Amino acid sequence: MNSKKVSIILGLIVMILLSPLTMNASNGDKEEGVNVKEIMFHHLGDGYGWEVPFSHVYRIPLPVIVRAEDGKWICFSSSRLTKLEEVVDHKTGKTKLEAVPQIVNVNKDGKSYNFVLAHYSSHSNKVVQIFPVESDNDKSELKAASEISSEGEYGVDRVIDGYVLFDGQYYKEYRPIDFSITKNVLALFITALIVTLMVMSVVRWYAKKGLKAPRKGMGFMEMLIDFIYTGVIKSSLHDKAKQFAPFLLTCFFFILVMNLVGLIVIFPGGANLTGNIAVTLVLAVLVFIVINIKATKHYWKEIFWPDVPLFLKFPLPIMQCIEIFGIFTKPAALCVRLFANMMGGHMIVITLTLLIFIFAAFGAAATGGSVVISIVFSIFMLALDILVSFIQAYVFTLLATLFIAMAQDNGHHEEKHPQVEHASLPDPDNDEKKDGSTQVVA
Repeated sequence: MNSKKVSIILGLIVMILLSPLTMNASNGDKEEGVNVKEIMFHHLGDGYGWEVPFSHVYRIPLPVIVRAEDGKWICFSSSRLTKLEEVVDHKTGKTKLEAVPQIVNVNKDGKSYNFVLAHYSSHSNKVVQIFPVESDNDKSELKAASEISSEGEYGVDRVIDGYVLFDGQYYKEYRPIDFSITKNVLALFITALIVTLMVMSVVRWYAKKGLKAPRKGMGFMEMLIDFIYTGVIKSSLHDKAKQFAPFLLTCFFFILVMNLVGLIVIFPGGANLTGNIAVTLVLAVLVFIVINIKATKHYWKEIFWPDVPLFLKFPLPIMQCIEIFGIFTKPAALCVRLFANMMGGHMIVITLTLLIFIFAAFGAAATGGSVVISIVFSIFMLALDILVSFIQAYVFTLLATLFIAMAQDNGHHEEKHPQVEHASLPDPDNDEKKDGSTQVVA
């Protein structure tokens, strides 16, 4: 009975606390629509700055490092890409603070370079180098392209390949080689640092305490290491487990930390690393390299001349093509599996949260109900994502271990069993030998 009263009281408190949020969401949706697609891809995508917690305007600046058209390397702060301005909303008439893109001018070796964060361009949300349209050929090309293009109105928001629209004027664009420290890159550095600190803490413990069993966090780390090494790596690779254990354990902890850090909404979290297919692709390529570099002769023999009937491999190399195709499908499965599962979890949580603003159009009552449902299900999905983070790191490591073990096969060899002499059972139908000896059969 007491638990029921506590549940009712907590429910009323949550409804009271969330009622202002529901009214604001309802009013805000009537005034201006919520761009669900933009919000979702903004969260899942990368950026040249890291947003300050609970603010979409202020950002932690990061270094922008690009190679200009003439080969010169240019470096500047990402804070120069935008400036804070009060923008008037034409629908509501209210002013709000926004980060507006601006042209970054850099002088180096007596030459001026102009860069801008492109929006109306084929390289949207990327830093591009811009040049004024001056020659007659460029002007005629721009005019012809504007007549063919069907996106937007000329001079307003039309995207034309090879040009970027900024402040109502078109410029020629050049997409430079970009080595900028973006949000995802910095998150990778942070993840690598966390994994290093976790592993080195265990190393320092055993260096000081010897074989004394660790406690608390160290004990949990030791349990994870033993679970992956004994249950996955050693059980599949046997005597070659020590050769591949450092790589596979690094993959497990690196993926696990990336998954967990991605669930944190504020700095240093919030970067959706494993939901970025470029990151999972690099991990899969590393596994692909290890598999094929360390593969045995028998592995390559089974690929180019497998033990199948001759007509399946000569004169048409049917089986060879299938086996070569399989070399690439294994890492591709690792890449897509991790990417799809982690990105799907993030998208579900974002969608559940955005339901509050979607249902705001139906009034305060619908908004209030959607707030409670969205928060409850979002918390449930986040808790489930924590479990999925462990599972996906485990599955990636398990599959990588199995693929490596398949490449370490040396062929099937008949084991020689030692001959053991054993006494034959006496035959009840025959008389025992007169000397009482027992027949021994090898």
